[in-house]
Amino acid sequence: MADMQSTQAAAPMIIRRTDYRPPDWLVPDIALDFDLDPALTRVRARLSVARNGDHDRPLRLDGDGLVPLEIAVDGVPLAQTDWHMEAGAMIIALSGDIHVVETLVELVPESNSKLMGLYASGGLLCTQCEAEGFRRITFFPDRPDILSRYDVRMIADKARFPVLLANGDPVENGDLDDGRHWARWTDPYPKPCYLFALVAADLACNEDRFVTMSGREVRLGIWVKEPDLPRTGHAMEALKNSMAWDERVYGREYDLDVFNIVAVADFNFGAMENKGLNIFNSRYILADPETATDIDYDGVEGVVAHEYFHNWSGNRVTCRDWFQLSLKEGFTVFRDQNFSADMGSHAVKRIEDVRILRAAQFQEDSGPLAHPVRPESYMEISNFYTATIYNKGAELIRMMALMLGPERFRAGTDLYFDRHDGQAATCEDFVRAMEEGGNVDLTQFRRWYEQAGTPRVRALMTHDPASGQVELTLEQHVPPTPGQPDKKPMAIPLRTALFDPATGTHHGDQLLMLTEARQSFRFEGHVAAPVLSINRGFSAPVIMETNGSQADLAFLSAHDDDAFGRYEAMQQLMVNVLVAQVAGRLADDDAVVAAIRHTITDPGLDAAFVAETIRLPSEAYLGDQMTLVDPDAIHAARDALQHKIGAALEPIWRDIHARTKAGGFALSPAAKSARKLRNTALLYLVASGTEDGAQIAFSQFHEADNMTERQAALGTLVNGTSPERDAALDIFYHRYSGDALTLDKWFQTQAFGFHPDTVELVEELGRHKDFTLSNPNRVRSLYGAFAGNQWAFHHRSGKGYRLVADCILALDRLNPQTAARLVPPMGRWKRFDADRAAMMRAELERILAQPGLSKDVTEQAGKSLD
Repeated sequence: MADMQSTQAAAPMIIRRTDYRPPDWLVPDIALDFDLDPALTRVRARLSVARNGDHDRPLRLDGDGLVPLEIAVDGVPLAQTDWHMEAGAMIIALSGDIHVVETLVELVPESNSKLMGLYASGGLLCTQCEAEGFRRITFFPDRPDILSRYDVRMIADKARFPVLLANGDPVENGDLDDGRHWARWTDPYPKPCYLFALVAADLACNEDRFVTMSGREVRLGIWVKEPDLPRTGHAMEALKNSMAWDERVYGREYDLDVFNIVAVADFNFGAMENKGLNIFNSRYILADPETATDIDYDGVEGVVAHEYFHNWSGNRVTCRDWFQLSLKEGFTVFRDQNFSADMGSHAVKRIEDVRILRAAQFQEDSGPLAHPVRPESYMEISNFYTATIYNKGAELIRMMALMLGPERFRAGTDLYFDRHDGQAATCEDFVRAMEEGGNVDLTQFRRWYEQAGTPRVRALMTHDPASGQVELTLEQHVPPTPGQPDKKPMAIPLRTALFDPATGTHHGDQLLMLTEARQSFRFEGHVAAPVLSINRGFSAPVIMETNGSQADLAFLSAHDDDAFGRYEAMQQLMVNVLVAQVAGRLADDDAVVAAIRHTITDPGLDAAFVAETIRLPSEAYLGDQMTLVDPDAIHAARDALQHKIGAALEPIWRDIHARTKAGGFALSPAAKSARKLRNTALLYLVASGTEDGAQIAFSQFHEADNMTERQAALGTLVNGTSPERDAALDIFYHRYSGDALTLDKWFQTQAFGFHPDTVELVEELGRHKDFTLSNPNRVRSLYGAFAGNQWAFHHRSGKGYRLVADCILALDRLNPQTAARLVPPMGRWKRFDADRAAMMRAELERILAQPGLSKDVTEQAGKSLD
């Protein structure tokens, strides 16, 4: 019986949204005193607590791995009988309604490999508290609906940690007699504990100023190690642009006197929006032409904007509970996407965002880990930082903005911010603000928050030549997902245009609202059968099926005036050919070549848009179009089509590659576009099989004055077996072996390549002296990239599955969050043949059988087997 009780106690608890109830106790104020040292840190906390409501329930202070050294209430030390521990939490029965609770704990930051709570990274001390890391620092009711004002005092060795930062504004500081110093910071804005942050380090600062729209001056600081200071200019420019954009577009002004960013090498996420002190993964701060690609530059700009925008959409208005995570993340992703579009190309940005959505979120929606944008339950909240919460959540905001229009949407966001400023809100609060501010009924639209799965919409268009009438019939179906076998019709906004095939024009863009399972729309005045352009701009995150022909797709790829529609037509033209070839059917791949030829010779198109449009769909995306994924057949078909495109248009690729070579590096939109098209031309030129392909790629690699062209050339070479491949890899490694972020590219490029021995290469790289499980970036660069390489990961031997499973088991002991993110690729086993499915299942079962497995990995692996 004792063993059974022990097993039951260890079983992870399921948290359900419907079980939410307001907190029993509030904490209006908290004072923290840190005596900082990597080997032993002491944390004294002073909580002002207040009973919330008429009840006699005790105070519960969450803790994770903490041992209380001292406990006092209202200045009186507690006896052992006055409190007890329950599942890591401290339980104190209190008779009155207002008290002051003090605790003292000790931490060992240098041993914190989970990178949650207070930990050491590259010689500095920093924190990460979202979602439930604050309980690893001190005892506290660790939930997002408890908002507190923070007063933080830090003491540390001045020579080792001369910089002491925390949330809010600096108040005072001084030196101590023993070579240590102290600093005090206060944050006047109540915030949840997941937004708490501190940093103690020896760092240099890129300082700047920003004057807000009301005339206040804000001191800006980006803190990095001294050698990295020259690589922070782009991030600072992105920060200032973000602040100005949020004022201009949303009317939101920054509210503190100081805004600091700190870059750290070891971080589970991309960045964290802690109030006034953002902590970033270094990869989203450091950028220069020698080490960062154009994609990296865009990533820095987008993530800096994202975390800054959280100051309002996440900090000033926060989440009531973790089921509302998309309230802040989906809205903020939408905001950063629009900011990036305004900073560059709207067309290219939309294409990039949809590609990411389809690659990550559509796969999530069709697998065992599918969940609604507002989930109903979880075992470990860290597992719900997903593409559904972020990217699909952003699409929901985008649909509302489309349905309301710019003015009414702005009225809705103003109402939301004004009504809920300083509160912990819900997704429902946001939707209600959109309804009231935009004067619209969103009752049915709420299903997007409630139902998982990607809707499939079928469009059937018929034309009556005699009357000139067109009938467009739309049918929608949301497939079953775990726990949701039956779905109700969604409210789906579809931007639509009917093109005259003779003139290549249309009579206007219309927004059709599909609200029923089957619905028909009629259009007059079409003498000839029009060509349908639907879901323009990707107005809804759905899978579209139409009865249009390959000729219709070719027409739209040449004439659609909606940039995304033109891109989509070309992509679907390619998909149809490749899917047919994988199935062994004849397909007209000459039509693809002709469409690409037309696109690359159109002088009116932006080079970056051309590069995106002529790019073949990924192997993973092609697999998503099939009931049963055949990795080898997909790889062979895509490789063959890429070769045909390359060979048929070889002179054009040579010309493009030669004339887009720049005389020097620039970060202008035109220069970035030229590099993107040049790299695409190189890819097709090498794929053509021309004898000098490897030499051309190596020449680009050797002569490049920027990482964008250098890594693209390396990525092209790693797919082959030429001597140039080995030489380029060796040169790249020795050139960047001292730069961890750039060396990540060396690992990633090989793991994502199509070399015949990729599985064995990844296995070897896992034993490389520069590989470590302790750094999440390095793990993602090798095993994360490999798991995303459909052809290599799903090698028929099953060695790829075992490689990743071994990594998961080893990593789980160090960093469960990062380990859990490697599980989902094996959860798609039902989409593959019986042999591969059996091997994936066996690895998932082996993972689950591991004693002491974290709840992070337990939840992901367990659901993946269902």
